[in-house]
Amino acid sequence: MTIQDRENRHTSGLYTKRPIAIVRGQGARLWDSDGHEYIDCVGGQGAGNLGHANPVVAKAIADQAATLIACPEMFYNDQRAALLEKLTAIAPAGLSRAFLCNSGAEANEAAFKFARVQTGRREIIAFMRGFHGRTMGALSATWEKKYREPFEPLVPDFTHLAYNDLAALEAAVTEKTAAVVLEVIQGEGGVRPGTAEFLLGAQKLCRERGALLIVDEVQTGFGRTGAMFASEHHGLQPDILCLAKSIAGGLPMGAVLFNDRVGQLPPQVHGSTFGGNPLACAAALAAIGYLESEHLPDRAAELGAWFLERLSQIKSPLIREVRGRGLMVGLELKQKVTPYLQALMTDHRVLALPAGLTVMRFLPPLVIAQTELAQAAAAVEAVLTRPLKAAAGEAD
Repeated sequence: MTIQDRENRHTSGLYTKRPIAIVRGQGARLWDSDGHEYIDCVGGQGAGNLGHANPVVAKAIADQAATLIACPEMFYNDQRAALLEKLTAIAPAGLSRAFLCNSGAEANEAAFKFARVQTGRREIIAFMRGFHGRTMGALSATWEKKYREPFEPLVPDFTHLAYNDLAALEAAVTEKTAAVVLEVIQGEGGVRPGTAEFLLGAQKLCRERGALLIVDEVQTGFGRTGAMFASEHHGLQPDILCLAKSIAGGLPMGAVLFNDRVGQLPPQVHGSTFGGNPLACAAALAAIGYLESEHLPDRAAELGAWFLERLSQIKSPLIREVRGRGLMVGLELKQKVTPYLQALMTDHRVLALPAGLTVMRFLPPLVIAQTELAQAAAAVEAVLTRPLKAAAGEAD
């Protein structure tokens, strides 16, 4: 019985699975159970910024696992203390406190609670095409109807506005608004960057009207866009910053950083059994150290600019637009993207993601070599400039 058969007998059914079983990784390469090698531009859906089997992170995990794995926040811990110091040191100015959790959805859930409890207000303003998670509060801020409608009614007092529309936001933020939540670059929504005018305008409105600015950097954080945090590109100073994915080198972890406008939170208004556990903290310290020592944000900026230019050179009537920043790249087609993603995988051994129905998304590990990116770009060019059946006949 294959790995696929064994999973299919017992899996939840929640995931649309690709018909390969990944069993090993190294850097920006993955191998399936049949021994086929792939260039990974999925990057753990953004959790693999440091590459697969990173030796520095692996050693930190092994050493900590042999020392102490579980330690809830009712006790102090050395690894947690070190990580809190590190996170607040590298974060945008003013973010001096942090809550540690286990995922991006958890980080956003916590951020909404913190905003409501500290402002005494209820309304949360989010944006069309935004994605913040699938738990009930995070889902209330997420735009996509296919995620939302089966579970309505959701948490009340969430509003969605057009992204990059500052005038609409100015009209919407009132004395009832607890927070505005946004992504610097919308990921699941199609790799859509916010304009400096919109992002800085949102920050100004929140300051003037007593609302908190929540910036969701679950996908854009930790070097992905060519800076440690995408907020840095515009000099944003969020009141609350939500992090996860690559924070711990691939281990499940999330964090909510916040400033003095939020302040120290009342005891017991939130919590997490596993949040801030020593194993994840040790992995995060190693991951951040590696990002810094290897200058991976700078590498993402350089390689990302090259990759964007290379994809922009592809001459295909299927392409509507190429956009992104750093190694967060979206290629929008004029038709559904799924057949082309399948052709990339089966015919060229390149793995990429969708972002909506028509956007091909690339989130490769930041350690990827330029030769590997060039190979991925050539594969994209092949599937977009030749009939799919013809491309399938030229598999390697």
